[in-house]
Amino acid sequence: MGDEPRRDLTFILGRARAGDEGARGELISLIYDQLRQVASGLMRRERAGHSLSPTAVVHEAVIRLMGDAVFDEAPDRGYLFASAARAMREVLIDHARRRAAARRGKGWRRVPLDLVADYFEEQGLDVVAVHEALDRLSELNERQAQVMTLRYFGGLTVPEVAAALGVSVVTVERDWRLARAWIRGQLREGDE
Repeated sequence: MGDEPRRDLTFILGRARAGDEGARGELISLIYDQLRQVASGLMRRERAGHSLSPTAVVHEAVIRLMGDAVFDEAPDRGYLFASAARAMREVLIDHARRRAAARRGKGWRRVPLDLVADYFEEQGLDVVAVHEALDRLSELNERQAQVMTLRYFGGLTVPEVAAALGVSVVTVERDWRLARAWIRGQLREGDE
């Protein structure tokens, strides 16, 4: 993303925080394509005939962001994109929970959510358990949880995460390693 759109986003976020009613619409217009690309990346590995489309994931995430007043309170670009990635993650988790609840008692069937879910399932991990572990990590280290969310559920590269959070690539790489190790430990404890 070039400097001009970044400045525009920062300016519009400031207007939204100041109470400008039109700023929300401008924010959504400015970031919609980026959110759609992230959602498309999440959905690329979904099973055929998945009932959620990337557009539906983005729309539900935007509704959640509006309900949480994120557009009116986001202090910066990093916060906005971290919130959007988290909202998309929650949309997919809620969808998986609804599907699991509908299947309860009928036996386990593989329901991949995205590349991460495929990996988790190959390892015998529960996507909901990962979500809950991320929530616990967030209480201990918010940035590490944001790195995990942006990488796994947002599909961002390490440099993109660094730019979104306003930290160095080295910091993201360190947080990524530490957070993955912590999550693995939490998931192992849950199996015992």
